[in-house]
Amino acid sequence: MTTSHPITSSKEILGGTPVFTGTRVPVRVLIDYLEQGEPLDTFLDDFPTVSREHAIQVLELAKEKLLHEVAA
Repeated sequence: MTTSHPITSSKEILGGTPVFTGTRVPVRVLIDYLEQGEPLDTFLDDFPTVSREHAIQVLELAKEKLLHEVAA
């Protein structure tokens, strides 16, 4: 899934919690898995509505924002 907006936030979906676009999977869940040392594949197995491409797109977005803020 390639999308121009990999993260969606809407009051109609989980009360505005940021989710992977087209799913009801909160982005925070991916971060929690990674913080706990779980591999990306475990997250993808547990949440099959999120594609590898979509998860990587979200991680790349987070990386860009982090590096931009550190450089600013």
